[in-house]
Amino acid sequence: MNLSSTIKSIQDIMRKDDGVDGDAQRLGQLTWMLFLKVFDQREEEWEDDNPKYRSPLPERMRWRNWAAYVAGPDGKKKPQIAASEVNSFVNNELFPNLKDLDANAGPQHKVIRSVFEDANNYMKSGTQLLAVIEKLEEVINFHDFKTRANLGDVYEQLLNDLRGAGNAGEFYTPRAITQFMIDRVNPSLAKREAVMDPACGTGGFLTAAIDHLRNQITVSSSAEDQRAIEELIRGIEKKQLPHLLCTTNMLLHGIDVPSQIEHKNTLGIGWNEWSAHSKVDCVITNPPFGGYEDDGVGSDYPADLRTRETADMFMALIIKKLLKDNGRAAVVLPDGFLFGEGTKATLKRLLLRDCKLHTIVRLPKGVFAPYTTIKTNLLFFTKGATVDDGKEHFHTDTIWYYAHPYPSGYKSYSKTKP
Repeated sequence: MNLSSTIKSIQDIMRKDDGVDGDAQRLGQLTWMLFLKVFDQREEEWEDDNPKYRSPLPERMRWRNWAAYVAGPDGKKKPQIAASEVNSFVNNELFPNLKDLDANAGPQHKVIRSVFEDANNYMKSGTQLLAVIEKLEEVINFHDFKTRANLGDVYEQLLNDLRGAGNAGEFYTPRAITQFMIDRVNPSLAKREAVMDPACGTGGFLTAAIDHLRNQITVSSSAEDQRAIEELIRGIEKKQLPHLLCTTNMLLHGIDVPSQIEHKNTLGIGWNEWSAHSKVDCVITNPPFGGYEDDGVGSDYPADLRTRETADMFMALIIKKLLKDNGRAAVVLPDGFLFGEGTKATLKRLLLRDCKLHTIVRLPKGVFAPYTTIKTNLLFFTKGATVDDGKEHFHTDTIWYYAHPYPSGYKSYSKTKP
């Protein structure tokens, strides 16, 4: 059975369970299990490379010691734990232990604790839970390169199944767009350029950035170049489920300790808490738009930039706090962003004055189907260096506009016509 049909059969098993209600819970349930399975197989690799490796997980909590199937006396593989005991173990031992890991004990401890702090075991039937584990055991062999490569496709399948993803302007960016934006911004491994997505979701832009940086490794590259990639990738995600998906995605892409993926609300970080150390060379993001932050969030932004509209808040942050001088950005924004009044007008002035807005690519409305049909634009800009002579200097002089028309034979894009 291939990976894609296995995931479908796992979702069918979960539908029979009284505790799991809807796609979002099925995805959440599958993801924490997939995380532990993938982490365990990565640990096997780390143990092979370093005999002194010590797991951050208590021994009993490692996938291999409770979930992995073991050969019985007759040679057939059997579960290590009885169906009548598995839920009690998961709810009363596994989750409490992982939620209480000492985050100060090391970066891996911190990653696992943040992954599990809001995760839940929704399944009530021990028999069904073991049936899901059996499916994962059958098909996911992370040491097999083909499986490793296909897991990215499984993620996209899961996300497509999650129809609720379009709430409050949150939706997932098609791979063609992420690759195009990363390619144009072109972060350099040789120059050690850091890439940040302050609304990273499941990590689409970050995985595209990892691939882009890895493609710059040559025969003469040092082992340091390989290691550097891990430190050059930064992401922040507010919601638990996308954060868990993103962290697992990083493990799948060979980022051994994805501690650079923070689980917090970027817009909830105080305006003055951002330091020069927070600034990066490249920001590439598709921020949530059309949504509004809670009262109080952003109340310490400068008076002329105060707003609760999420995309406007992200743009203020990118221009003022996240980009280094001469840093480059690519941002997906809704139609009309450049033509509003009030805060939008202030942001437009900032963008044209403090940055060189050099390219706008207009996308047709079906690019983000089925999540939304709103028309969007890709804005590409470079942060200008500050000139302190008391005069107002505009860095933007010429803007290139491109429109992406539908190819012939297409009236829209959809899941079947991407």
